[in-house]
Amino acid sequence: MRWRTTVIERAFAQPSAILKLSPEVNGLGPQHRHIVDQLFRSASAVGACLEEAEAASSRRDMAHKQGIALREAREAEYWLRMLLGAGVLPERLQPLRKEAGELVAILTVSVKKLRQE
Repeated sequence: MRWRTTVIERAFAQPSAILKLSPEVNGLGPQHRHIVDQLFRSASAVGACLEEAEAASSRRDMAHKQGIALREAREAEYWLRMLLGAGVLPERLQPLRKEAGELVAILTVSVKKLRQE
């Protein structure tokens, strides 16, 4: 399904962008390094969980895997909010936060639909 491919592509692009800017954030100190590590882990887990969901054995299994992706997307959004709250690279992080919010919204709808049917 095209929708799934697009969401998976978006979920792949976000941690790729985070990986590119992580050296800059890491240079700000150990607290920032911790946050960007957590951010990368949660953002990269979204795509990994969605890839797993593509091979789900049932609708229920797919809902479960997408539910995990949703939780990870919410966590990534949290870490982005924290960095933005500290004034770290706002011009580069704000688009990533917007994208994280959109992924949360998309996955919320998808998980709800999968659990209803």
